Formats: sequence, C-alpha cells, structure tokens
Amino acid sequence: MKLFPEQWATEGIRQSDFLEQEMPATVMPGSPVQLNGVTLEPEHPQSVSQPQPAFQIQPVTPDLAPSQPRETWGGKYEFLLSCVGYCVGLGNVWRFPYLCYRNGGGVFLIPYFVMLLFTGLPLFLLELSLGQYGAAGPITVWKCCPLLKGIGVGMLLVSSLVSLYYNVIIAWTFYYLGMSFQSPLPWSCDAPRNAPLCQNASGNSSRFSASEAFWNEQVLGVTHSSGLHDPGPVRWPLAVCLLVAWIVIFLCMLKGIRSSGKVVYFTATFPYLVLIVLIIRGATLEGSIEGVRFYLSSDWSRLQSAQVWNDAASQIFYSLGIGFGGLLSMASYNKFDNNVIRDTLVIAIGNCCTSFFAGFAIFSVLGHMAWRKRVPVGEVADSGPGLAFVAYPEALALLPGSAFWSVLFFLMMFTLGVDTLFGNMEGITTAVLDEFPALREWRRKTLFLGALCFTFYLLGLLLITEGGIYWFTLIDAYSTSFGLIIITLFMCVGIAFFYGVNQFCRDIVDMICRCPPWCGKLVLYFKACWVFITPCLLLFILFYIFLEMYNTSLHYGAYTYPGWGKALGVCMGTMTCIQIPLWALVAVCRESGTLTDRFRKAIHPLNSWRTATTHAEVIDVPFTINLVDSDFASPPQGSSEA
Repeated sequence: MKLFPEQWATEGIRQSDFLEQEMPATVMPGSPVQLNGVTLEPEHPQSVSQPQPAFQIQPVTPDLAPSQPRETWGGKYEFLLSCVGYCVGLGNVWRFPYLCYRNGGGVFLIPYFVMLLFTGLPLFLLELSLGQYGAAGPITVWKCCPLLKGIGVGMLLVSSLVSLYYNVIIAWTFYYLGMSFQSPLPWSCDAPRNAPLCQNASGNSSRFSASEAFWNEQVLGVTHSSGLHDPGPVRWPLAVCLLVAWIVIFLCMLKGIRSSGKVVYFTATFPYLVLIVLIIRGATLEGSIEGVRFYLSSDWSRLQSAQVWNDAASQIFYSLGIGFGGLLSMASYNKFDNNVIRDTLVIAIGNCCTSFFAGFAIFSVLGHMAWRKRVPVGEVADSGPGLAFVAYPEALALLPGSAFWSVLFFLMMFTLGVDTLFGNMEGITTAVLDEFPALREWRRKTLFLGALCFTFYLLGLLLITEGGIYWFTLIDAYSTSFGLIIITLFMCVGIAFFYGVNQFCRDIVDMICRCPPWCGKLVLYFKACWVFITPCLLLFILFYIFLEMYNTSLHYGAYTYPGWGKALGVCMGTMTCIQIPLWALVAVCRESGTLTDRFRKAIHPLNSWRTATTHAEVIDVPFTINLVDSDFASPPQGSSEA
C-alpha cells in the first residue's frame, strides 16, 4: 500500500529512517532482492511485467563479517551466584554492622527492611527485568526509550569510577594477606618494632595502637603527606599488589561470563564459609556476648530520626548495587523466559540477611578485644577501611593462631571485593561491546579488556601514593553520591511514565511464561512502587544527601578537605548525571518536526527493541527504502487507501 507522509507516524516510520540517496534502478518483479543483508526470494516468480511499486528497495551488499553473537550463562546458578557475589560485598561486612549499632541496634532493622520492600526490591527487579527483556547492556538497552540513553552512559561512568578505586581495596587486601604469613603479625604488639606503641607495665599507652601505626605508616605512608594537594611518591609495594589485582581481574574476565561464571562458584560461596567459622570462633571468646549485646541493643527513640531512615535507605541502595549497570548487564545474558521475580527475591533478601549475619562475626570478636583492653565496645568499633584494616586485624592478632585467622579473614575480603568488581567491570565491557559488536571477536575483545585494565591501573596509581588515601576518600564519597541517586530516579520515572508501566509489567509477565498467581500479585505491588512510592523515597534520599553535603565538610581523620577538593567531588558526581539531559538533547535533535513531535518520537521504542523475544533473524532500522515523487502527492478527496 502507499503511505503518505502524514501517515508515517502511525506506521512507526520516521523521516530519519530514509537515507538520502539517488533514485535506484527499478528492481524487476520476481527477482531476488536484499534488505539489510537478508535475501528475499519470491514464492512464485512471475514472467509478466507488473506495475512499478511505489516503494523501491535498494539492493544491499551483505555483511561479510557478521558480529559475534552474545553469550549466555552456562546455567541459572551461574547467574544467581554472580549476582549474589556482586551484591554481597565489602559494605556488608564493614558498613552495615557499624550503621546498626550507631542507629539504635536491633531497631535499625525496622527501617532497613522497610526500605528494602519499597526501594530495594522494586529497583532491583526493574534493572534485572530491563536487562533480561532487552538482552542488551546499560547503553543499548535504552532502545526502549532513546530519550534516556544518557542513563546508560551515566551508569558506565559510575562503574568506571567505582572500579578505579575498588581494586585499590583489593590491593590493600593482597598486601595484608602477604603480611599474614608470618608470626608474630607485623601489626600486633608481639612484633618487636611495636613495643614502644603498646601498653607498658605502668598502664600508659601511646596515642596510636600498633595496628593504626602499621596502617598509616607502613601501608599508606599517609604520615608523609600533608593533604590532597601533596600526593607524594607511589608506594611501590602497593603498586605491585595493584598490578597483581588487575591481572587477576583480566584473567577471570578474559572469556567473559564463561570464565567469570565459573569463578563465582568459589568466590561467592567462600565468604559464607569464613563467616560461619568466625562466628563459631567468636562465640567461644571471653567478652563476645558483650559485643553482640552492643550490636543488637535497641534504642526505639532512634526511629524518630530522619538520619536513621536515610542510613537504612542508603545501605539498601548501595549494598544491592543498583544503578551501576552491573545487574542490568548480567541479566542481559539470561534466557528470555528466566523467572526474574524469583531471582529478585532470592538475591535481594539473601544479601540483606548476609549483612545482618556478618554483624555477629564482627562484633563477637570486637567484644573480645574490648574485654582484653578493658574499654567499652564503642571505643573499638569502626566502619569502612578503619574496621577492615585496623580494628578487626588488631582483634584477630589477640587470638591464638592469629596468623591463620588473619589469612582466612583477608581471603574472605579478597573474594568479597573481587566479586563486586566482576559486576562493575561486566557493566563496562557489556555496554561497550553492545555498542560496538565488532569488538566481540576474541582477539579484539582481549585487546580491549587488556587496555581497559591497564588504563585503570595507571589511573589507580594516584590512589596508592603517600597521599592517595585522601583521593580515595574523595572518589568514594562523591562517585556514588547524588549522581547515582539521580540516575536511578530517572530510570524509575522513565520506565514508569515514558516507556509505560503497564507495558513494562506486560513484558515481565511475557518473560515468565508460566506466571504463578503470586507473581501476578507481586507485579501489581511493584507497579505501585515504580509509579509513586519508590520515586518519593529516592527524592527523600536525594534531599538528605544535598542537605548533608551543604552542612558538613568531608574529613579523613583530622584532615578537613579544602573547598576546591569538595568542588572537585561535586563535579565528579555531576559528570555522571549530566549525561541524562545531554543525551536527551541529542535524541531530540535527531528527530524531525515540532518540538512536541520530536519529544514524542524520542520516547518511542525503536523497531529493533523487541529482537530479544524472537528467534528469527530480524531487520533493524533504518530500512533502505526510497520514495517516488507520487508518494508525496496529497491523497485525492474522498479516496481511501487499501
């Protein structure tokens, strides 16, 4: 049939779909033609001449070097373990227990699970479903709404910043792991060099403990730096550890999910084994019950504090790894009919229970250390690197067989960190390979991955200088701050109102072929969250982040960051979320018509969006179709088109 220009929009055809070419020669009826490399053969060739069709099809030379097909998981357990390993990271061990005791002990679990229900689970399901249905990475998946392509670019930048500093933590872990194969441990009071720092017979003690001195002087060298402006030379032992860490990441990801999917069978399960062993050992220590009591002590008045609810929402948000692109990328390698709702419940709830479980392993040992030092548990409790590399190693040094427990603990830290880094790197590589499919060829992919890891290594050298901890803290504070919340907010709002929450719910039901009744009811619950509840909670988190950023200054120990340092961090966060309006402007400018028409076309899914649902070969837009002059003529009055 003949389509007039005013009818193109209703048929899903855009003016940009037509390439400006010279009028081709007419293709004779009955002869084979090609559409984008696909040969179209007539069922009954005709010898008689037919009228020239209104649309003339340009013969296209087939692509002689098709791109490599996308990989898929070897089994559903590889995907589940990869997601569990990605979500269960260092934050579960070094942040959640600290937040729990700081915010009312066991009472903190109430806001924590409330935020899980209304923020964590809906956003987790949204990202998994989007990746699985589109079978594409964080950038390409926005074929469903080209206006929001900047969300994918922002995810790519966030993952890059996190990967840059996260592997530095693994380098520190390698350093401590190597130092653990000696007795006495170099950060214990039994080491000869630490004798002046430890408590003497008169009961006096120095300002710093032996573990603090080891961390600040021997590992970081921060005592030789005056601040952010004075990075100093590179700490070469750490540079070697960082190089080894990136080589491990490169080798584990060399074959994509086929290699990393096998590695997670060990790295995702080993931390649970170590936590169980540490809990059993901690339960036998004197004073451990005081540590657990301190961990779970309830202060119901804390529920009235907005800070408690913000801490709960932030911990849920960051521990699940939402908005980084890793979940979306890993889900894109799933089979189309995978039950994504079941996976969401298993992974998200399992991750939160792991956080609570890890608190017993941490505080039972810290309680013993407080008993040995005869100080309150609150004086030895800490979070972040202070817990992982100062407080807990010091506690382990007090145990019989301290070298064994130290090796076990830092092996657990390594597996926790490397799993999370797998997810971040998967988000980066999947985004790039889906945009440039030619890189999927094995040699090109190897070169790309090697160049990526080496670039991150060179950039990471700044973070292992004598003043590197100041840069580490700056990137850690701002790379996953307001920018990540804004990215996730636009992802939620974009799917709910631009793509359409009803269409998205139908997509989920389509993927779950035999949808049990409980799945259908949960979809209605998630629909309400995506439309109203989750965006409101994200706005609350965003407001509190800006309020805290304005009222408080950034510190590392006694060092206060200068104004230019804080401005640099704000620029870092802005760089990630500014991609959304920039790429939205690009999408609108690529369309034609009035501003309203351009916007409407920019939020309409591309024709290639649903290729994941079909097994047959599909023809992507733009079609190579040319129009004849009569196609632009006005339709006769009173005529109708067939």
